[in-house]
Amino acid sequence: MNEKNNKRYAGFKLLAVDDNQHNLFTLRSLVSKHMDVDILEAESGRKALELARSNPDIDLIILDVQMPEMDGFETARMLKLYKKTSEIPVIFLTAAFKTEEFQQKGYDVGATDYLLKPIDDNQLLNKISTYFRLIEKERELNRILEQKVAERTAELHQANQHLENILHYMGEALLILTPEGIIKQANPAACAMLGYAEQELLGMSIGDVFEEEGQEQANAFMGMWLEALIRAGALRDIEAAFIAKNGVRVPILFSRTAIVDQQGEIDEIICIAKNMSGYCRVDEADATNPESEVS
Repeated sequence: MNEKNNKRYAGFKLLAVDDNQHNLFTLRSLVSKHMDVDILEAESGRKALELARSNPDIDLIILDVQMPEMDGFETARMLKLYKKTSEIPVIFLTAAFKTEEFQQKGYDVGATDYLLKPIDDNQLLNKISTYFRLIEKERELNRILEQKVAERTAELHQANQHLENILHYMGEALLILTPEGIIKQANPAACAMLGYAEQELLGMSIGDVFEEEGQEQANAFMGMWLEALIRAGALRDIEAAFIAKNGVRVPILFSRTAIVDQQGEIDEIICIAKNMSGYCRVDEADATNPESEVS
């Protein structure tokens, strides 16, 4: 490997586990010669577990199978029990038991690969490089995904801010109701028209501030109108009135729109009211009279 490749894996961390100091030295010397990686060493399975738990940024574990007390199989099995270490790839090193049944046992406890002793230098380096490249690719994909999520979040924030500005500065009164007719949001125009602070309006029933021309209609506000909303989805240009906090009747042109959820149930009701104070109603009988005033 050339010098360019030496620095390619800077920042990666490898844990080598072998009860033989000579084997650890050989492995460390080989990897350090060709890769600029941080190498941790453990002479037993228990020490390997301690290091893995205290170093959650370990990228790869090279684990000897034949060790006293806790062998490689048991060590790998314990690594998989802990969330912090369960996803670290493990390469088994073994000098014996080359049967398929033996190798299957390693895969069953979480090994991702096998290498036989004596170690073939090129084969080991190629294996390590392969895993590091896969990790690099995964991290790059995660970085791109995080960037896209951040960009989308910023776009949504900007869109929400734009919508909030529209609702804040719109001239018509806006009330958002629960399906039961409870006010859950009010814009400044609604507060000004009704003479309430927003916090006063929140939790009030729409019937507390709304009056329809007919008492029968008024009494059936959340019954008849809700049924009509379910059928039509929207009811527009209804002549009605708000009753302001000071008791003054404010004539309005009122529209309602039902927002439904995925099950088709009404989730909330959007109400928009235009203040009609100062406007004169033109009856059908007067519609042909050119002297009728409309301000």
